[in-house]
Amino acid sequence: MTSALTASETRRKPDFILPAGACDAHCHVFGPGAVFPYAPGRSYTPEDAPKEALAALHDRLGIERAVIVQASCHGTDNRAMLDAIAWRPDRYRGVAIVDDSFDDQAFQRLDDGGVRGVRFNFVRHLGGAPDMDVFNRVIDRIKGRGWHVVLHLDGADIVPLSEMIRSLPVPFVIDHMGRVDTSLGTEQPAFQALLELVKRENCWIKVCGSERISRFPFDAAVPFARALIEASPDRTLWGTDFPHPNLKEPVDEADLVDLVVRLTDGEGARRRLLVDNPARLYGFAA
Repeated sequence: MTSALTASETRRKPDFILPAGACDAHCHVFGPGAVFPYAPGRSYTPEDAPKEALAALHDRLGIERAVIVQASCHGTDNRAMLDAIAWRPDRYRGVAIVDDSFDDQAFQRLDDGGVRGVRFNFVRHLGGAPDMDVFNRVIDRIKGRGWHVVLHLDGADIVPLSEMIRSLPVPFVIDHMGRVDTSLGTEQPAFQALLELVKRENCWIKVCGSERISRFPFDAAVPFARALIEASPDRTLWGTDFPHPNLKEPVDEADLVDLVVRLTDGEGARRRLLVDNPARLYGFAA
């Protein structure tokens, strides 16, 4: 039994009861490595956190739906993610990592498997910006599919990348509140640029990653998340980021669920964040 599965079965349940149809719009499955090997050129090797651990977590938290985001440690081998979706096809969707080797048939197989977007990493400690020629060719391939592109950025890169992001011809989702430096405050240029981006009709933002930009009880993250939700209440998503790769301090996801009450005001706002918005973007049944 992996530690991820043990934690999911032994930790507390959240105090906040999530609404029916709540979605974890950013989570991962890792391995098991013996079945789904990690990429040879990976920048980190996680502990296995297979689909059973994810399901146990969601059972504990009261989450019914999930978007499984391909992580860089698996590279462009999306099999672990696709296997998890096939296990619960009505409840799971996916975001893939792809490159130039994927032809139209490969994209169609991903679509048939529940994938609704592709992810590109720009974060320096995970390898930095992708080959932009490959990036642009992939964007051209997904334009007619109704897919979106997920952008994993460092806060310091939001301003330099804003012009490119604004020119994207597809919907785009920014991970982890742009990984902004909370010590610089909400008036910092990077966050102000992010607020301008989220006002665009094709921009979605995830108010997950509070544990990446602040420490428990995540006070520093709250004003940033609230500002993003206020700027774009109908295109904001929430997720756990389970199992929190590359994070040194352990995280109890029940704390992240309870944090939702501090990020939003009222049942309607919480339902949009947790149910309605992800259902619209990922095609979950009403």
